[in-house]
Amino acid sequence: MSGRKVLITGAAGFTGRHAVRYFHAAGAEVTAVVRRLPEDPDIFAPEVAKYVCDLSDQGAVHAMIEAVRPEEVLHLAGRNSVPESWRDPLLYMETNVMATLYLLEALRSQPAGRILVAGSRLKYRPGAEEGPPHPYSLSKTLEELVSLAWGTLFKQPVLLAEPCNLIGPGPSTGFCSLLARHIVRTETAESEAELQPFRLSSRLAQRDFLDVRDAVRAYDVILRKGDTGVVYRIDSGAPHRLGDIAAELLAHTSAAVPMDWGPEDSSPDHDSAVSAVSGREDTAYPAEHSAAVLGWKPEIPLVQSLADILDHYRGAGKEGLV
Repeated sequence: MSGRKVLITGAAGFTGRHAVRYFHAAGAEVTAVVRRLPEDPDIFAPEVAKYVCDLSDQGAVHAMIEAVRPEEVLHLAGRNSVPESWRDPLLYMETNVMATLYLLEALRSQPAGRILVAGSRLKYRPGAEEGPPHPYSLSKTLEELVSLAWGTLFKQPVLLAEPCNLIGPGPSTGFCSLLARHIVRTETAESEAELQPFRLSSRLAQRDFLDVRDAVRAYDVILRKGDTGVVYRIDSGAPHRLGDIAAELLAHTSAAVPMDWGPEDSSPDHDSAVSAVSGREDTAYPAEHSAAVLGWKPEIPLVQSLADILDHYRGAGKEGLV
């Protein structure tokens, strides 16, 4: 990657940290874009350039692109909490839609710069029978539509990716991380009175989980080899039941972890433990391509990802378990 100038938004987030680490280690000139400087000074390598920018500020975004002049942009910034999107839907439109438009518009002055927008499987489909949408899904659907439209209207090299549920070491609010954190809290609790059961309302609900480090490799492949205007699907291709995931994580501890499993016959369509975090994954809305057509494939086994998540929280200290 020597000589590549890559700008990564959302660099302080779960996926962003892995992306910065990956591209930097591979020799790219990386600019990590953050809303504010992280409290941990070691979150990025010293050689990584940090740029503080509020992406909801159009003028600030334009100034950033003029200053950095990136050749490639990996746009990971955004908000992804379904409950929060109900509380503040306009914030989700501003953050996930308008901020992306500001970035695309600023990049029009850099016509050679390729931008990969990380989308979502959660789609807003009016009138769909499988359940009501939410403002988060609407914001990500609009983000995808305007990104594709901007690329077509202004001949910009815009690519999109739709990852499945990403897991792995690092701070995350995904299902696997929430349960791993609960397990480590149990292991370190001074008394059982401190603990509340972890509620899994459906053992049968299935999700496709992919290690975030594999996803970052896919982003790199798409940036280098992908066709503009195409939405690339990134997944493992092997959905797992949440009950099986929970059992695998619990097999890594000898602690008596308090669990509320819910009824055995609970419907896989009503999984509040997951919907409270990331919503439902709409597999009926396929992307146009899979990243596999570009030669990418997952490399990290699920059991390794889960073990790495537990190791992360076991080394995170009390602050990391809050």
